[in-house]
Amino acid sequence: MEEKELVDYVSECLDIIDANLEILSDIEFEIEQQKDDAIVSNMQLHDLIDMTQDVADSIKIRKAEASYMRRQFD
Repeated sequence: MEEKELVDYVSECLDIIDANLEILSDIEFEIEQQKDDAIVSNMQLHDLIDMTQDVADSIKIRKAEASYMRRQFD
């Protein structure tokens, strides 16, 4: 196997890993989100606002983690 063929093969493998990593990250996120889903009664407006901020922060953290993992494999 020539050096160029090897480089192309490794590059193709990294592309496949990157695509699968993103898919797995999305699946993990969906599973974790489903675990957190629950119906809560008697909530106040400030509770809903706090929950919204928590969800937004969680999404930002998960996206940052996924980006970090992708950069590690590049």
